Amino acid sequence: MKVLVAVKRVVDANVKVRVKADESDVELSNVKMSINPFCEIAVEAALQLKESGQASEIIAVSVGPDACQEQLRTALAMGADRAVLIKAGSDLEPLAIAKLLYTVTQREEPGIVLLGKQSIDGDNNQTGQMLSALMGSAQGTFASQINVVGEWVNVIREVDGGLETRSLRLPAVITADLRLNEPRYASLPNIMKAKKKPLEVIDASDLGVDIAPRLKVIKVSAPPERKAGIRVGSVQELVEKLKNEAGVI
Repeated sequence: MKVLVAVKRVVDANVKVRVKADESDVELSNVKMSINPFCEIAVEAALQLKESGQASEIIAVSVGPDACQEQLRTALAMGADRAVLIKAGSDLEPLAIAKLLYTVTQREEPGIVLLGKQSIDGDNNQTGQMLSALMGSAQGTFASQINVVGEWVNVIREVDGGLETRSLRLPAVITADLRLNEPRYASLPNIMKAKKKPLEVIDASDLGVDIAPRLKVIKVSAPPERKAGIRVGSVQELVEKLKNEAGVI
């Protein structure tokens, strides 16, 4: 069984994001970029499926500019077998990405498609669900545990009331939650081996998919700075400030 894993290039989670001076976008020049943390968890889930003998091949896929090859090489260093880059602009919307990923699923016919549940840059949580609809397949979102049993996959997912277990017929689309696993670090020998693994580059314009944006960003602004807290001398003073200044009583 093939496993397809989608990987997104985002600003590193440990970097403080800054807004451009003209407020048109986030500043990306000279900023460290990494794999989206949820996508990294999805890659680890695919590797665990292969190590348990339930997957035969892992294909990492990314959509974006040539710079995304860096994140694909990281996925290859972690243990993916080969990678595919769909070369396109960096301002793609979830539906466009889902359409492009769908063309790859038609060619590769994977048993499971793994994605991160959301991206930390735009905070989108849509691509997995849209891809499932395009494929006409089952979907298991916010997965915290995955277990393949024959032609079915059991997914334990987090819901408001606790945990929910779903049994999905393959092929299926699964989006990884934070508690699914702890991603491994790529070792130096594997980083060197990753340079020799196949990485195919496909131009998005050759796939015949409409990826024109339907939304326009008007303005990007940083959140207002939080005011420093104060210490009150008594309960009465606290109640007074909550009532007269904060207006919560």
